Amino acid sequence: MKIIVFGATGTVGLHLITQSLDEGHSVTAFSRNIERLSINHKKLAKVQGDVLKTSEIENAITGHDAVIVVLGAGLKGQVRSVGTLNIIKAMKGKRIKRLICQSTLGVGASWGNLNFYWKYIMFSGLLRKVYSDHVLQEKYVQESDLDWTIVRPSAFTDGGKTGLYRHGFSEVDRNTTLKISRADVADFLLKQLSDLRYLHKSPGISY
Repeated sequence: MKIIVFGATGTVGLHLITQSLDEGHSVTAFSRNIERLSINHKKLAKVQGDVLKTSEIENAITGHDAVIVVLGAGLKGQVRSVGTLNIIKAMKGKRIKRLICQSTLGVGASWGNLNFYWKYIMFSGLLRKVYSDHVLQEKYVQESDLDWTIVRPSAFTDGGKTGLYRHGFSEVDRNTTLKISRADVADFLLKQLSDLRYLHKSPGISY
């Protein structure tokens, strides 16, 4: 499959690129800072671009089968939401339907999966802007007519890929560790390319 990854030089993006190539996909890595991507492979194309510029997205996505969005924005701005909206517009123009978008556990009804710390210290306080950006990002995805899946991971860790994680759990489930390795997030995102059980759904993922 020919896929394009937006946010390719982020911590999850790097795992996505590596795992995608290992699985034999043809991959386009799109990033504002593409020089940070030291990986070289015959099936890897690198594109420097800005998700805030729709024309640059349109040029990059032509001919792809699927789009994976793992955008980051630090602690400020609305790069995730605005960037994702621009990607959606470009996908419609190029008639690309499959969109897999990484959000965060806690958005929407999955708020019920969080503990006091994540609800009131982090997402209602320190990470309020990040959380709001994800809420708006999900709104744009859910309102599109694309074949979308939103993946909601818990807090990232630096562990390796295990393939041993919970996903699609109830939105009132409080039995997860609220942690997941970036490598396992990438693993689950890639699985959505061939597994459509979560089409038009927003599964959480955590250990």
